[in-house]
Amino acid sequence: MASVSSRSSVHWTDLAHPVVAGLISVIVNYGGTFILVFQAAKVAGLSPALTASWVWSISIGVGVTGLILSWMFREPIITAWSTPAAAFLVSALATTSYAEAVGAYLISALAFVILGLSGWFERVIRLIPPGVAAGLLAGILLQFGIKAFGGMSIDPLLAGLLIAAYVVLKRFSARYAVVGILVLGLAFLLIQDRVDLSGLTLTLAEPVFTMPVFSVNALLSVALPLFLITLTGQYMPGMLVLRNDGFKTSANPIVTLTGLGSLLMAPFGSHAFNLAAITAAICTGREAHEAPSKRWIAGVAAGVFYILIGVFGVTLAAVFMAFPATFITTLAGLALLGTIGSSLASAMADAKTREASLITFLAAAANITLLGVGGAFWGLVVGLVAHAVLDGRLPQRAPESVRKEGN
Repeated sequence: MASVSSRSSVHWTDLAHPVVAGLISVIVNYGGTFILVFQAAKVAGLSPALTASWVWSISIGVGVTGLILSWMFREPIITAWSTPAAAFLVSALATTSYAEAVGAYLISALAFVILGLSGWFERVIRLIPPGVAAGLLAGILLQFGIKAFGGMSIDPLLAGLLIAAYVVLKRFSARYAVVGILVLGLAFLLIQDRVDLSGLTLTLAEPVFTMPVFSVNALLSVALPLFLITLTGQYMPGMLVLRNDGFKTSANPIVTLTGLGSLLMAPFGSHAFNLAAITAAICTGREAHEAPSKRWIAGVAAGVFYILIGVFGVTLAAVFMAFPATFITTLAGLALLGTIGSSLASAMADAKTREASLITFLAAAANITLLGVGGAFWGLVVGLVAHAVLDGRLPQRAPESVRKEGN
């Protein structure tokens, strides 16, 4: 009996940190990037009902897939909507009808299902050198670390309070540092009356089905770019986040399940959901829990929060968007400090590959945008080329005896 009680006690103690990590990742996702969805909906001229359906479909889809994957594999597999794809749709929906866009969403999602079932994606991931992968992740996350301190120029009192509290809590109780600044920041904003929730009412979202229309124009101008942007801007860095923190789940079931979920939700407005990258790092690192075996709880918690938000549609999404931008950026940056530090340490660890890893880091941090494709992809390309030139080996001809044995 004593041992059972002890296990139960440890369980509840361990639960708090990953749950908070999941909550922070959700807050950062809605507060930091969801405005792009509303911008795209406005450009497309969508009605409030269709906009609410988009919020419902993408939130429910992200929540269910993340919850299932985290539960199945006991790893913090965080899913999210494609942020670079949402940015792309802000301009694409100006010249494409909504029904054609929905048809393009379906085609893109089907391509991801095929990619996941084929196993090709996992083979590509295994070819990326560890130093390049770590440099890429550090470069992607660097801007969030910088923004955490850049908030001092915009809102010095709020940003300064969060940074000072983080340092103090990290010194005396590292496990509670991120939890502490979340609670302290929310209390500070409420005391200053900077979060106006008086006009909010909880209303259930209603999904609206849109009959898809398929066209060559939408295939080339929406489906193909959507597929490439989501693949290179979300799935690839997302898998690198998991690998960097020691999680080994194959990419194949992740790509397959999220692709299938996108396929089912596309007629209700969901443009694409996929493996998260930046917000995932909040849940995969030590800040979520000291023990990696406990961090999967953060994935389940995030999934539950997404589902709750989806049920109430735009209403609860508006709560997260009501937070000041400085609060979101500072909270995200401080929560990611540990991941940025460990990624840089891994990238610089091997002296032989250090320069290629550094080049990858700087190229990813530069956030290069070419041909409509974002910085994660180009950072990876630059890094792989640098690694091949600086550290790669030319293929050597096998000895005669080996060739004869092979025959």
